[in-house]
Amino acid sequence: MILSSASTGQVMLGVAAAAAYAVPALRAARSHPLAVRCALLVAWFLHALLLVLGLVGDTPRFGFAPALSVTAWLVLTVYGVESRLFPQLQARWALAGLGALAVVLALLFPGQPLHVAASPWLPLHWALGIASYGLFGAAVVHAWLMTRAEQRIRQAADPHSGVPLLTLERLTFRFVSAGFVLLSATLLAGWLFGETLYGRAWKWDHKSVFSVLSWLAFATLLLGRARFGWRGKRALRMLYIGTGLLLLAYVGSRFVLEVLLTRGGAA
Repeated sequence: MILSSASTGQVMLGVAAAAAYAVPALRAARSHPLAVRCALLVAWFLHALLLVLGLVGDTPRFGFAPALSVTAWLVLTVYGVESRLFPQLQARWALAGLGALAVVLALLFPGQPLHVAASPWLPLHWALGIASYGLFGAAVVHAWLMTRAEQRIRQAADPHSGVPLLTLERLTFRFVSAGFVLLSATLLAGWLFGETLYGRAWKWDHKSVFSVLSWLAFATLLLGRARFGWRGKRALRMLYIGTGLLLLAYVGSRFVLEVLLTRGGAA
């Protein structure tokens, strides 16, 4: 744990964000919906400030926990927009819990100092990768909501108690498709411009291998859906496999370096 590397302001802001997330996470069923939405909005805003401080402060840092924190914030952003279009979405408590956990992890493990970029394109390369994480994270949340919707159908629950199953399925694969495009762009940039971006050519390390495996999993999922009409458990299983491989690519490799081996390196 490297909590001492975070500034006092970051610690206070992180604690405030986690506490704000805890309100809808722990009391969503017992609080007024307006109070829950306000608490989630405050937490989302504080979380954004915390991310900005971590990335543009005097000593910018990044690692596996900040990557998860940015991903959680992006998923919450998507949910905030969608909940205006689909008020029936009911995932506030789960996403608030995810946000609180991500904030606490980023405080405990703020990552390694970022080196001066070897290329002005490096921030764009990182942004594409993190954005793909966020989109696939949103797809996983929608897949979970799909599973809940199927359970409601089997239990003959109120059909108007949530977003229709077909709508959730359509949204899930829109996020998968968009995430696949960004992941493809990220891998293509790393392959073509690796020496410019990182000062070295592409090499087959753990991050590269898991990234390519995740790309293949998502490509198989989209091809199977387009050509063979994959739906239901088969499609969701492939989505979870691809997302797991993608997490292992950056978050997993950085976790091993930062926590298990306690050494840094280029992000």
